[in-house]
Amino acid sequence: MRLKLLATLATLFAAPGLADDWQATLDAARGQTVYWNAWGGDARTNAFIDWVGAQTEDLYGVSVQQVKLTDTAEAVTRVISEKAAGRDAGGSVDMIWINGPNFLSMKQQGLLHGPFVDRLPNAQYLDLTENSPNVVDFTTPVDGMESPWRLAKFVFSYDTARVDAPPATMAEFVPWAAANPGRMTHPDPSNFIGATFLKQALVELAPDPSVLLEPATDDAFAATTAPLWDWYDALRPNLWRDGEAFPKNESIQQQLMNDGEVDIAMYFDPAATAAAIAQGLLPETARVFVPERGSIGNVSFVAIPYNAAHKEGAMVVANFLLDPATQAHMQNIEVLGSFSVLDPSKLDAEARAAFDALPTSPALPTLDDLGPTLLEPHASWMTRLTDAWSARYTR
Repeated sequence: MRLKLLATLATLFAAPGLADDWQATLDAARGQTVYWNAWGGDARTNAFIDWVGAQTEDLYGVSVQQVKLTDTAEAVTRVISEKAAGRDAGGSVDMIWINGPNFLSMKQQGLLHGPFVDRLPNAQYLDLTENSPNVVDFTTPVDGMESPWRLAKFVFSYDTARVDAPPATMAEFVPWAAANPGRMTHPDPSNFIGATFLKQALVELAPDPSVLLEPATDDAFAATTAPLWDWYDALRPNLWRDGEAFPKNESIQQQLMNDGEVDIAMYFDPAATAAAIAQGLLPETARVFVPERGSIGNVSFVAIPYNAAHKEGAMVVANFLLDPATQAHMQNIEVLGSFSVLDPSKLDAEARAAFDALPTSPALPTLDDLGPTLLEPHASWMTRLTDAWSARYTR
């Protein structure tokens, strides 16, 4: 009932022109099935997407079918192939949970529908000012071509039963690992979390971090990453399995921590530790920490390809994701635990109360606990970084 009420109010109180346009979108979307291409590696996220589909079908007659990806590039490649084949309408990908490098690629190639965010009634709850994280993706201006839906921040988890004080900075991982050989590792950098571990260190260790906000050049990359490779050369011998093998993803690293093989895990989700404890996947003594200088954070977005068969349905789903009731449900640690992208100052008292009433956990940090948010480097840095790591440390 609450979701239906908010959905109605969002339309009624929109500007008249927007209300008319949105009603036309709702009418066109009814009966559509939105094929949402999204990373499928997290059971709680998958369950949330299922819930979204059930809600949008009930409210708007729009169903959602998750196409589970192991890599977002799979969906991008599909759109590129369809464009090459001249399939400029009726495409197989309706919506993508997209990340910075893939958004940049699609934007540069003209593969995105939009701008559409300003047509979403629930965008009224967003901070869309110039410096907001809702308008920039890995330093690339969003320009209304993708819609935010959840906040993400890089965090570490450690077992307080085995570790008195985790490293306070990325630099301190080297002496910590030397004093605790084999007790930490990181996912392979071919995985997003492993790559983010390297980026987190790069941001802290770079002589001039501002260069990371510009496209990487050969000279800038060599000079800026030199301290990173020195740091990693000192760290690697004391990693789990002597730095010769790495867990494939964060889930496997979490299992290593739960099994007592390592003492530190890492996530791009501040609620992941609390959720894992509740599921029996981490010990109750696990807690979250972030480097004292802050950690990399960004907003997760959804984008609609230029040739999507069900653009109207995708817009309805994107708008539903921004409903304050949806965002509060998502932020519930018992559901997903992802922080909301909405601006609290734009919410009414009832909506704010719903967030205030959400359950908490000793392992769930507050926004204040998470400290400063460090900007993601330009997308070109991640590609070069992972390629360079592979060339240096794999055979």
